[in-house]
Amino acid sequence: MTEWLWGAPTAAVIALAACFVSGRLRFVQVRGFRAALRGCLSGSGKRGGGHGTSPLEAVCTALAGTVGTGNIVGVAAALSMGGPGAVFWMWVSAFLGMGLKYAEIWLAVRYREKRGEEYAGGPMYAIKNGLGRGFLPLAYAFALFGTLASFGTGNMLQVSSVMTLAARGPVPAPLLGAGLAALVLLTCRGGARGRGRTASFLTPLMAAVYALACLGVIGANIRRLPAAVLSIFQGVSGRGSLLGGTAGAALSWGFRRGLFSNEAGLGSSPIAHASAVTESPDRQALYGIFEVFADTVILCTLTALTILTAGVPIPLGAPAGAALVSAALSSVYGGAVSGAFLSVSLTLFAFSSIVSWSLYGERCVEFLAGPSLCPVYRVSFAAATFLASMVSFPAVLAFSDASAFFMMASNLAAVCILTGKGKCGGGIP
Repeated sequence: MTEWLWGAPTAAVIALAACFVSGRLRFVQVRGFRAALRGCLSGSGKRGGGHGTSPLEAVCTALAGTVGTGNIVGVAAALSMGGPGAVFWMWVSAFLGMGLKYAEIWLAVRYREKRGEEYAGGPMYAIKNGLGRGFLPLAYAFALFGTLASFGTGNMLQVSSVMTLAARGPVPAPLLGAGLAALVLLTCRGGARGRGRTASFLTPLMAAVYALACLGVIGANIRRLPAAVLSIFQGVSGRGSLLGGTAGAALSWGFRRGLFSNEAGLGSSPIAHASAVTESPDRQALYGIFEVFADTVILCTLTALTILTAGVPIPLGAPAGAALVSAALSSVYGGAVSGAFLSVSLTLFAFSSIVSWSLYGERCVEFLAGPSLCPVYRVSFAAATFLASMVSFPAVLAFSDASAFFMMASNLAAVCILTGKGKCGGGIP
């Protein structure tokens, strides 16, 4: 089902939509890149007003949702199936994804609604308030599939990825699943702001520690770095690559893994950004540019260079996973240390994604049925975390693929229509 729903045709549609939106916004990812970096790295927007989520907490929540196990497992799969050239196409997908993510967030903030002390927004509200009642079925479709995707893509798929590595460890899978479920339920009780505070602490910390570990491997093999970088560009044509891979496979796997890693076009991250206490859609949308840059250009590239410089054998043609990254880390830190570190990293990445997706799903449930069902959703969501530790990975993957596909389709249709209305991107010089 993965190849049927998320194959090359779907990646091509997302790429075309991203090109269309980027062109319509006069390539805001170029015009606003410096402002995006300056805003995030300086910590501007750290404090929000009232009881809402600050702009920086909102971007950390969204970044926690995108920075998941795909930054480790997904990159390893792209290298093994597409060769080093896949990394180049990850960069291309990130460039286009920045413009698409900007548009999504701008629309979510522009068309959001105030619910009590917090804001609620996302593609379903953008469709409802931007396109009118005639498009309400599309809004409800996004909310329905967004709810399902929160259980699949945002929860059970993340847990299943962790369990494949945890099966080798001393902690039984059901016990680890129960612990994650308890933490998820506890975090969900804090609302959007509670999730934002958790993400604003956890996301920068885990990303920095993982990045430092990767830099340690790259630094220890610095002599191999020029050859590794060269193999990425040689792999684009499929000729001269040190590690093999065809041009078509590099393009397909690189583009798909890049887009699916940063979730541009899926419509999930804008739900977190819509909760920010800000009056400027343009300013908040700039954080989306940084979000894609940090996820794909920085973290995914570091994972790829760690594998390529370590000199570990890559099983071309067979999808690799966390074991490939573990082997690369082991070349410097040793098997025991790297295994433990990777297990903890995957667990934290998974947990951060689960926390963020719990907010996405809750907002979708609230749109569909009102706030009265939100407590039921939180308990069900935590229960799914536990169940995922005992369900086979293929079954989880099939469910996740289907729900995320229809969620994406609903969102892309709305974004392509709505970016032609209003002043999206007009506030960036």
